[in-house]
Amino acid sequence: MLKVDTVSAGYGKLQILTDVSLEASSGEITIVVGPNGSGKSTLLKTIAGLTNIYKGTVTMDAKALTGRPAHMIARTGLAYLPQTESVFTKLRVSENFKMAAYMVSKAEYAERLKDALGIFPQLSSYLNTKVVNLSGGERQMVAMTMALLRKPQVILFDEPTANLSPKYATEVLRTIQKLGKERGLTIVLVEQNAKRALEIGDRAYLLVGGKNAFVGAASELLAHQELARMYLGMKAASA
Repeated sequence: MLKVDTVSAGYGKLQILTDVSLEASSGEITIVVGPNGSGKSTLLKTIAGLTNIYKGTVTMDAKALTGRPAHMIARTGLAYLPQTESVFTKLRVSENFKMAAYMVSKAEYAERLKDALGIFPQLSSYLNTKVVNLSGGERQMVAMTMALLRKPQVILFDEPTANLSPKYATEVLRTIQKLGKERGLTIVLVEQNAKRALEIGDRAYLLVGGKNAFVGAASELLAHQELARMYLGMKAASA
């Protein structure tokens, strides 16, 4: 469904990615890992239309996204959740939800909200609470609910468990897995905790220096002791 074909991209004249390719299919979780500064976040921003593409193409269902402004890409059924500033902290939870679905009719909004809150039922009791008063894990749930209200086909997650407690990190990853496997969404996940991400992923891409260093099954990268040790900070399994 989503394809990045030999893309070189960056910010202005600063090139970060060089000939990077990626494919992500519906119902699968595609993992992007790599050391700090390897271009993981830039890759997601490139797909979402937030960088300069110098070469290559990005397509979704064979339709070109390359060159489209970010707000038009968002309307194609693609949701991007950045690591920071993914919610309006000064607004109430309910107001965040309305902002996310401002183009949806009242009747359809009520139906979508009911469906989204079925995934995070605990948010029902926080609808009148300002987001600034929520925990990091609860804010991430608000951000994910905002994405779901738009009924996306593709969701890009950038470090969704960063700075979360182990409890919330586990819940967020479990929900991401459910969105891919049970709802058939196309998930692209950039995650600092490479081991946990690869354990739930289908395909994996290792970026090093803004280039593809590994492309294959997530289980294969997880078992590749040399790459895991050199680039992911994972210790080799004991004999």
